Amino acid sequence: MPTLHTLVGRTLRAVGTMSPTLAGRLALRSFFVTTPRTPVRDADVDTHHSALRTRLAVHGRELVVHEWGTGRETVLVLHGWRGRASQLAPLVRELVAEGFHVVSFDAPAHGDSPGARADIRDWVAAAESLERLHGPFRAIVGHSLGSLAALTVARTSVRTGRVAVVSGVGGPDAFLTEFARELHLDHATRTQLEARFHDRLGEDRASMAARYDAVAHPLPAGTELLVVHDRGDRRMPDHDALRLHAAHAGRSTMVRTSGSGHTSVLSADVALDALTAFVRGGLAAVDDLHVDASETGAPASPVRTAAG
Repeated sequence: MPTLHTLVGRTLRAVGTMSPTLAGRLALRSFFVTTPRTPVRDADVDTHHSALRTRLAVHGRELVVHEWGTGRETVLVLHGWRGRASQLAPLVRELVAEGFHVVSFDAPAHGDSPGARADIRDWVAAAESLERLHGPFRAIVGHSLGSLAALTVARTSVRTGRVAVVSGVGGPDAFLTEFARELHLDHATRTQLEARFHDRLGEDRASMAARYDAVAHPLPAGTELLVVHDRGDRRMPDHDALRLHAAHAGRSTMVRTSGSGHTSVLSADVALDALTAFVRGGLAAVDDLHVDASETGAPASPVRTAAG
């Protein structure tokens, strides 16, 4: 039986043969679907409920904020699209054990936050608001779309010396490309989707790159970057992560896992060791790790060949 994803792709392709404009409009709606909301994993329930939970108004929208630990230095962690703060619970537990204060949020229409729609601007605005309350941040860690938000704020508005991206990208075009590839959209429909995506965010191609492209516009000098990506990530293949790593030559380490995929990498021992070491001691601490294997036993050691 065809999956909903397959049916959506068929519908968009059929509509595209008659009206790429209409297909582009429908594709944009599909691209921004936030349902169903991700539930809290059984393994993360205790961490989820142990958080100090508060409400934060950002641009007139209410978000649920989560805090763990009482350390003097704060780490901001950002979930991805259709994710929630508790997805980073394995890392939260490691960082709290290391003595850090960890803060996160559920984006609008995600997790426990109300709402029916969201986009990258919500992640950025929330991170900026949390910096005013808890910053400066020792590090910012983002997963998937949260990684793009982490890169964006670290480049433009939020103080930090360390950014870690997990299953991430260097710019928003990578998400559009993967969406179009998965649904087999034709060029005309993809062009309409991209134009409407820019319109929704109030950007054109040039301003979008200046605002969100961390490959063309890298992190500030002195900011270290850790890139964590699974070799078999089917939702977001690693080619854009490799470009991001290469764009930060000399101040980036890339840690590769095997067998964890797009989301389970958040609980992979290799990833957790690298992320915790990075927050604690920067790239030097990551490079000092003796990482022997991924979850499946395949080699998964830190590499810096593309960046120094």
